[in-house]
Amino acid sequence: MFEGQWTALSGRARFVVPDLRGFGHSPPGTGPVEMGSLADDVLGLLDHLGIASAVVGGVSMGGYVSMALLRNDPGRVRALVLADTQMSADDAAVRDTREAIAQDVLANGTGVMVPRSAGLLSPAASDAQRAQMVRWILGNPPEGIAAAERGMAIRPDARDILARFAGPLLVVVGKEDVLTPPAKARAIAELVPGAELVEIAGAGHLSNVEQPEAFNAALGRLLDRLSA
Repeated sequence: MFEGQWTALSGRARFVVPDLRGFGHSPPGTGPVEMGSLADDVLGLLDHLGIASAVVGGVSMGGYVSMALLRNDPGRVRALVLADTQMSADDAAVRDTREAIAQDVLANGTGVMVPRSAGLLSPAASDAQRAQMVRWILGNPPEGIAAAERGMAIRPDARDILARFAGPLLVVVGKEDVLTPPAKARAIAELVPGAELVEIAGAGHLSNVEQPEAFNAALGRLLDRLSA
């Protein structure tokens, strides 16, 4: 889902884009996959590649993992990109919903996630984008999805670690994002002095997929700040 970023900006930065545990070609672990464990996986990859610090970022759950990485090893985060995500922990109702999703997908297969994921894209999304989203969903095992849902349900609030972050922060959100709407993005940006907030028109929860040019422009500005 980040192909639109690395193909456009690979001449300006090295992109390290892992399959998180339980997704793509990375096998799932056992039990809930805590966001801190996923962050440690990424830190291990950076160690393996000899990368001392990086611009760390993600969309949706990737934002949760990025905030967890900041908590686990803040010295590795040169700058932070949080897109279509939120800093608050889940309330009881959302935790119950995540558990229901986990049980449903384990019992009935990955296909149950397709109708559940209809809100990921804006009404303006193209048929090709919708078809691609379905292919991505169906390409992941039920065990990975269930473990991630349960891991997200137990993630901590990230306000404390974000309030201490002094590096550059880019916050991006689709204006049509109904899952983590712009108000949640604004709350993150307001917490960190100097943060750049970008609200992208014509995009829902996957703003980097629906409007890659606008997303890449914002990411490019961040890279310019770091190289100035």
